Amino acid sequence: MIAIQTLKKAFDGRTILNGISLELETGKVTTLVGPSGGGKSTLLRCINGLETFDAGSIEVGGIKLGPGAHDRAHLRAVRLKAGMVFQAYGLFSHMTALKNVMEAPTHVKKLPVAEVRARAEQLLEQVGLSHRKDAFPRELSGGEQQRVAIARALAMDPEALLLDEPTSALDPERKVEVVKVLRDLAKTGATMIIVTHEVAVVRDFADRVITLRNGGIVDDISSL
Repeated sequence: MIAIQTLKKAFDGRTILNGISLELETGKVTTLVGPSGGGKSTLLRCINGLETFDAGSIEVGGIKLGPGAHDRAHLRAVRLKAGMVFQAYGLFSHMTALKNVMEAPTHVKKLPVAEVRARAEQLLEQVGLSHRKDAFPRELSGGEQQRVAIARALAMDPEALLLDEPTSALDPERKVEVVKVLRDLAKTGATMIIVTHEVAVVRDFADRVITLRNGGIVDDISSL
């Protein structure tokens, strides 16, 4: 469960988030939609601790964030609960797909390498990329890179997966690849919060659609 209470965030005198309160359920797919500049990505980054905020609180899996800066250990605990997938992939260019997926569990969780490798290979197979495990990011298409990024986030076994415009940088064919992976994850009961303009995501498998405009929630629709 992610609980957000009266969250406020301003930047250079402009209000980005204006007292947002909501609860995001475990095992559900929530999409954040709305016009550019409405606060969607900022909200996602606040949940993950990538952005500070000015007032209110965020609770992620029992760990609470308040206004202002947080120490590294606190942020690490939050990020273990809520994994982030970025629009621009963010893969390590000098590592293969497999090594990218293995990196955090090996060095952050300190898990045995053999165990991490087996899990990474399983995740790459899950996103349809077992045959590309030895390829470097420069050798992968945008859709393939984004699928590796999703596998990398899942490798930390987060309670929730946060995805910021995961298809916006892709051509139509590659978007289909990534949407299929997200749809398959939704069927497993994964908790996802997705900032998106992709109609297929909203229409096909979102349990809840929240519309943000001018830093506030203007619509909140749950599927039956």
